Amino acid sequence: MSEFGLFAPLVFLGGFYYALSGMVLWGIGMGAQESVMRASIAEMVPADRRGSAYGIFNTGFGVSWFLGSALMGILYDMSIPALIAFSMVMQLLSIPLFLFVKRQDSHAKTQRAQS
Repeated sequence: MSEFGLFAPLVFLGGFYYALSGMVLWGIGMGAQESVMRASIAEMVPADRRGSAYGIFNTGFGVSWFLGSALMGILYDMSIPALIAFSMVMQLLSIPLFLFVKRQDSHAKTQRAQS
């Protein structure tokens, strides 16, 4: 989540050192996401289905990354504040989705343990 979208204003509205700070925050967020997302898939999916799960996940992630980047490029041409707002809102909206998936996974683990 790149520190809840704080990187975007730093990168686009500040000078060199603000942009550098924003990129450090973005890097920390990406490093955490890259490791945690793949580890979560391994935890949520049985071993015999992980190959398909990783393929589906990476396809969805790649398509979403492309579409988001294309939209952000359009916003960059139109309005930097709109780009920043979009980036921050999308990252904040991901929090309820994350909590929903976490809750569903916890529920599924509880059911598997009771079986």
